[in-house]
Order: sequence, then C-alpha cells, then structure tokens
Amino acid sequence: MREESKMEIIQMLPTISYGDAIGNHVLALADALRSAGYKTKIYAENIDRRLPRGTAKKVEEYKDKSDNIILFHLSIGSRIADTLLEYKARVIIVYHNVTPPEFWRPYSAQSGQLCEEGLACVRRLAGRPELCLAVSGFNKKDLIRLGYHCPIEVLPILIAFDDYAKKPSQSVIEKYRDDGYVNILFTGRIAPNKKQEDLIAAFYYYKNYINPKSRLFIVGSFQEGDVYSGKLQKYVDELELNDVVFTGHIPFDEILAYYHVADLFLCLSEHEGFCVPLVEAMYFGIPIIAYDSSAVGETLGGSGLLLQDKDPKVVAEAMNRIVEDRELREKILRNEKARLRDFDNEKIKERFLEIIDRFIKQ
Repeated sequence: MREESKMEIIQMLPTISYGDAIGNHVLALADALRSAGYKTKIYAENIDRRLPRGTAKKVEEYKDKSDNIILFHLSIGSRIADTLLEYKARVIIVYHNVTPPEFWRPYSAQSGQLCEEGLACVRRLAGRPELCLAVSGFNKKDLIRLGYHCPIEVLPILIAFDDYAKKPSQSVIEKYRDDGYVNILFTGRIAPNKKQEDLIAAFYYYKNYINPKSRLFIVGSFQEGDVYSGKLQKYVDELELNDVVFTGHIPFDEILAYYHVADLFLCLSEHEGFCVPLVEAMYFGIPIIAYDSSAVGETLGGSGLLLQDKDPKVVAEAMNRIVEDRELREKILRNEKARLRDFDNEKIKERFLEIIDRFIKQ
C-alpha cells in the first residue's frame, strides 16, 4: 500500500463521458491505481451528468504539487494543454490520436477547427511529458512524427468487457433475429473519417447483385442537421436502397442487441487510433471484414479478414464468401477469439502498473 505518500496520480482530460471508450479507459485506470494503493483523482473540463456524483472534479479545482503525476488523455484540443505547461507535476501523456482535420473540412468548419486545435495541442506539448502511453503502435508513430522524443510505451485501451454481458434489448432482437436476413453491422459515431458512405456502397452491391435478403445497421450517434449524416441519408435515397438502418443515439442495451443479431461486422474506416468496436465484435463472436488503414490492422492482429482494396465489388464478394464459406468463417472466428485474449483487462492493468511503478522510481 502507498497511502503514506504525498504523491497523487491525477488523470486529466477535456471531457469525461458516460459509456464512451476513453471515459471507460479513464475509470478503469483509476480503479487499477486505487487497487494498487495509489491516491488518484480525475479532473475534466466537462463532466457528463450521467456519471455518479464525485466521479470527477472540474479541472479548475486541481491544486498542483510537484509530488504529483498527471496522466493527460489527449484526443482533441483543450485549454488544459496550456496549463499543463505551467504545472510542476510530472506529466505522462496518454495519446488516443486526433482525427486529421481534412476529413471534416468539407462538412463542418467547426469540427475541422477542433481537430486542428487538437493537433496543435499535440505539437505544443511535445517537450513536456517524461513518458507517453500510446494506445496503439500507430499512435506511437504519430507522436514521433509530431516531434516527441520521450520514451513511448504502447498500452492498449482497457475495455469494459463486463458491460457486454448485460441483458440486450429484446425488442431489437425479436425484430431482426432469425428472419432469414444477413445482418451487416458497423458501430461508431457518424463521422467522415469512418467512411460510412463506403459501407453503403458495398452494401448496395451485395444486396442488389448477391443477396437481396440482407440489411445494414449503421449504429452510431449524429447531431440533427449534421451535413455528413445528411449526405449519407441522401446517398441511400439516391440509390433507392432499402434495409439501411441508421439508429442514431440509442440506449446501451440496444447497442448490445445489434451485436447479438449481427452476422458480419464491416469496417471501412480510414482513420482509427485503436477502434474499440473491432474488439467488441471479437467478443460477440462476429466475423470481421475491415479495410487496412491506420490502427485497424494492428488491432485485428492477424484476425478478421483485412482488405487492401475497398472497391464495393471486392468488399461485397468478401462479405459473400464469409457468409457462404463455413470453414473460412470458423477459421476467422477462431483467430478472433485468440486475438481477444491479448486485450484481457488483467494483463493490461498489470502492465500499466508496472509502467507506473518504473516511472515513479526514475
């Protein structure tokens, strides 16, 4: 136990949200630190009201001490970056990556600007940390490209697997399961880097030329009036394409239900710093087809079916092969099950604490 020490390990981030990957990672790291006897707190600029009271404090309440260690979760522009340069505490940056602004510029000047500010924060902080934790090797390379010279450890994100065992929405399951349709799933917020239009194009070919009894679930939140989500809906209408379901923001039990009814997980994203939904699909035993970009191939780690070409015809034929070829499907699922073990929470927590212990002794 380390309660006698004056040191606190502080986690800071721009926004801590209920149920998102970064928020869950922060909470899991806090639990690991407490279980190891460290004093720890979470501070954020914005705190989701759905979180239990006392989960985090406003960043303005933080009292800086040279004995402290700050883990700053970096994924977007934040005024914390400037104050971090002034703090006396030792700093570790946990890097989740920043979406390149060029993906957003055609659709939202504001979102593009936020990404620009995020990259500016990354560059501005390059000389500040004594250590970085990158959630993927892809992110480590990104930090090096952006001027970081401190030691960088690759530590995968901690995923709340216990939550996936919760009861799924029965109404969604009853609506879509066992009706003879092939259900194709992608989860993740509606965003131009995730290239949902490519999912639609591949599905159009698959449904019209290979299997008319199929549907596509695009499970992810979007804001009303969002230009990119509007473009996607217009694209579906222009193609006169049936059976594309945009769920928008939905309760967690409904998200679970879509995983339960899915026959195939399809990811054609062009920028991911890790991509938690790929691991979720592994957990639920869904064969994955994904385009080899950014951290996607690394997260799959030899599992799934990784494509170098996402021409709609190529993707659709790959989908058909996995649906029809039982032997291939079973091989993919075996590989995914094996890869899932690499994301075991206890292994990652143990490695995290080893890194922290070593850092403190430096």
